[in-house]
Amino acid sequence: MPTLYNVIRRPLITEKGIVAKDAENTLVFEVALEASKTEVKQAVETLFKTKVDSVRTVKVVGKERRRGRYAGYQPDWKKAYVRLKAGEKMPEYAEKL
Repeated sequence: MPTLYNVIRRPLITEKGIVAKDAENTLVFEVALEASKTEVKQAVETLFKTKVDSVRTVKVVGKERRRGRYAGYQPDWKKAYVRLKAGEKMPEYAEKL
């Protein structure tokens, strides 16, 4: 992984992610398929200047999509649930949700 921005693609702002943020102090990100948990932890700690307690990852299999008679698949992707340590403040983008 050459840069931190290749590890973390984007934050996922969904209803389930907002509930996890409020209840469990957890952030949800789309990350690179080949990124490991330690790389995700280092990237979040460096980019957002917070301490990470734990990282859980999920590989999401792409769904089949059809356009008339043509069928194709969406690409596979990886999701990371990043739990911040107790007492750490949320990044600015997450505070306003």
